[in-house]
Amino acid sequence: MNRPLADELRPTSLEEVVGQAHILGERGILHRVIENGAVPNMIFYGPSGTGKTTVANIIADRTRRLLHRLNATTASIADIKEIIGELDTLFAPGGVLLYLDEIQYFNKKQQQSLLEFMENGKITLIASTTENPYFYVYNALLSRATVFEFYPVQPSEISKVLERAVQFLMKKWDREIVLEEGVSAYLSNACGGDVRKAITALDLLYQAAPVGSQKILLRMEDAVLVAQRSSMRYDKDGDDHYDIISAFQKSIRGSDPDAALHYLARLLDAGDLISPCRRLLVTAAEDIGLAYPQAIPIVKACVDAANQLGLPEARIPLADAVSLLATAPKSNSAICAMDAALSDVRSGKSGEVPVHLKDAHYSGAEKLGRGLTYQYAHDFPNHYVKQQYLPDRLVGEKYYFFGENKLEKASQAYWEKIKKEEN
Repeated sequence: MNRPLADELRPTSLEEVVGQAHILGERGILHRVIENGAVPNMIFYGPSGTGKTTVANIIADRTRRLLHRLNATTASIADIKEIIGELDTLFAPGGVLLYLDEIQYFNKKQQQSLLEFMENGKITLIASTTENPYFYVYNALLSRATVFEFYPVQPSEISKVLERAVQFLMKKWDREIVLEEGVSAYLSNACGGDVRKAITALDLLYQAAPVGSQKILLRMEDAVLVAQRSSMRYDKDGDDHYDIISAFQKSIRGSDPDAALHYLARLLDAGDLISPCRRLLVTAAEDIGLAYPQAIPIVKACVDAANQLGLPEARIPLADAVSLLATAPKSNSAICAMDAALSDVRSGKSGEVPVHLKDAHYSGAEKLGRGLTYQYAHDFPNHYVKQQYLPDRLVGEKYYFFGENKLEKASQAYWEKIKKEEN
């Protein structure tokens, strides 16, 4: 059987693993744990091709533990019971090291079946997941394991792996391999931090070489074809979606149009038109708000135009909206006021509507005293008259405070003048 090149090049020692210096470097905590041989229950969290499986294999080899591998996409309770059946037998006198890939696909019952044996140490669990474990792994299991996050590998580190891969192929097949200028750098950047993806792309370039030739040229135009769009890590229901959307709004809020356009590009390139449209509507009201209230109808028009146009033309009005919001003055005074009012309501801090504000448009309202002393604001100078609007219990409560932007400061000055004249 022809083994994949990525598997043939899989590191067998921590020193060969690229990236993850924060946990696997000489002073990294996971490096020290592995060196000491006392391996706890662990969850490896990070994108594909960043070394999670490789590190689990190295741990099994270093500790000389019986290693069982399960993939949660295909495994069942029966598979777990079979492993449990080996405990305390000649097959596993010192317990079992279980590597469970894609643990997010195990349901609660399947995860719970491991708890007793994790607790007594008969099973040491190393689980891996590409999704946030705090969303997908149940608390009882999380409390018995330590989460280690694996990051996408930097292009400079991936270049070293590709160089090693070229040397391996030349020695294995006794053929000279030459890379056109920029091929290694392109593959290193285009793979999105996924080492396995970069090696696979390189292997494909080699496999496409002319049969019988002793000198192989790996061309840039072929590299672009095999690696196109591979840097995209996006799943509309996964962590990447929520992380990019979060970064998108926070970049607008932070007045960075370049970053905001970058994240918009990532969303649109993945074919996601709905998410940026919804977030732009929210951002216009939440983060720009009363500092530039005209932004709300402008963004609504841009969003409507984008949805009518569809992709790729939708990018044009959305780019207008993003650039406008990112460079506009900011105010969250209205949403802060709303949340403060909601907090009081939800905590039971409320009261009876003042009788002069109650609905008086029905027969018998006058007999009940409804609206008798209500003063119609438009009948007074400046369309303002002082009267009680809050329930008795909340009189004097203040939720809205004018923002520091030019528009709200002007409104504040106006109302201070009007209310001063009324008094």
